[in-house]
Amino acid sequence: MTQVQIFIDKDDLLGSKYVYDVILKHLIGHNVAGATVFEGWMGFGKNHVLKKPHDLLSFDHPPLMISFVDEDEKVEEALTSLREIYKGGLIVKSKVEVV
Repeated sequence: MTQVQIFIDKDDLLGSKYVYDVILKHLIGHNVAGATVFEGWMGFGKNHVLKKPHDLLSFDHPPLMISFVDEDEKVEEALTSLREIYKGGLIVKSKVEVV
């Protein structure tokens, strides 16, 4: 089994659609068992700019993490085709044991 975490910003767009929506629909289309979107309270990326979207008067958008677990082959197929339509974000894969 493989667990995948995809890190994006809530306001990221692919055309006129939110990236998190595109990714979830893509995973549904590849029959992934399930996925969850987590919203972060604070974070930073490769530019090391701290985002605090929940601070008063902040214009930062929350960081998001999409997480899913499935069979290795299914994960590889879904990620390969996802990268054809979306090149952004940070994707982390880990081998996991489901108990």
